[in-house]
Amino acid sequence: MEQVLRLATSGPVKWILFFIGVCAAWALLYLMHLPQAQLVDAFGTGALSSLCITEITFVSLFAMWVLMSGAMMAPTAIPMLAAYEDIRHTGAGSNAGYWALLSGYLIVWVGFSLVAAIAQKVLFDARLLNFEGQSISPLLTASLLALAGVYQFTPMKQSCLRACQSPLMAFLGTWKPGIPAAFKMGLREGAFCLGCCWALMLLAFVGGTMNLAFMGLGMALMTIEKLADIGNYISKPLGVVLLIAAGWALYGIL
Repeated sequence: MEQVLRLATSGPVKWILFFIGVCAAWALLYLMHLPQAQLVDAFGTGALSSLCITEITFVSLFAMWVLMSGAMMAPTAIPMLAAYEDIRHTGAGSNAGYWALLSGYLIVWVGFSLVAAIAQKVLFDARLLNFEGQSISPLLTASLLALAGVYQFTPMKQSCLRACQSPLMAFLGTWKPGIPAAFKMGLREGAFCLGCCWALMLLAFVGGTMNLAFMGLGMALMTIEKLADIGNYISKPLGVVLLIAAGWALYGIL
C-alpha cells in the first residue's frame, strides 16, 4: 500500500493512466468471456460483440493471454514503478522513461503470451483442456500443480523474487540515463518477473483461462509475493499448498 501511495503522490496522472489501463484489460477480459448473444444484445454487432470467443483459434487465444498478462502482471510491477519514481525525483529519470520502463516490462509478458497461447492451442487440440481452458486431465492438473509447487523452492525462483522485491537496488547497480536505457531496464525487470511467476501463471490451465475469479486470486498472490515486507512469508508456504494440491490430484487418479 505504501508503494501505491508513493506512486500516486509522485505522479497522479501516470498513476491514473496506469490503473485505467489495468481496469480496461480486466473489462475486456470480462467481455471476451460473456456469451455472444449477451454481447450482441448489449452492443449490437459492433467491435465489442466480436470480442466473444466462439471458437478456439490461435489469434483469439493470443489476444486473451495478452490481456491476461496485462491485467494480472501490470499490478505486480508497482514496486518497480515506485522505485523508478523515487529515482526520478533526483532528476535522473523522466516521465517518458517511466513509460519506456513499463513498455519493456510488458513486452516480456507479450512474449510469454505467445508461448502460452501456442501451448493452450496444442493442449486443447490434444483434448487435455476444455473450451474454458481448464485441464480435463488429472495427470496434467497434478503435473502443473507439482511444477509450480516445486519451483517455489528453487534458487532461480528465490533469486528472481528477491530482484522483484528490490528493484531499486537493481536500478542503482545498472542505471543509465535516457529512454532506451529505461526500456532495457524494463526488459530486465520483466525477465526477472517472468522468472518469478511463469509457473504460477501456468496454473491458469488448472483453474481455467476463462475463470476471472481464479485470475484475480492469482494476481493478488503474485502481487503480495513481490512486496518485500510480506512476500517472503507466503512464497514457500504457497509452494507447500501447491504440492499438497498436486498430491490430492494424483490421489484422485489412483
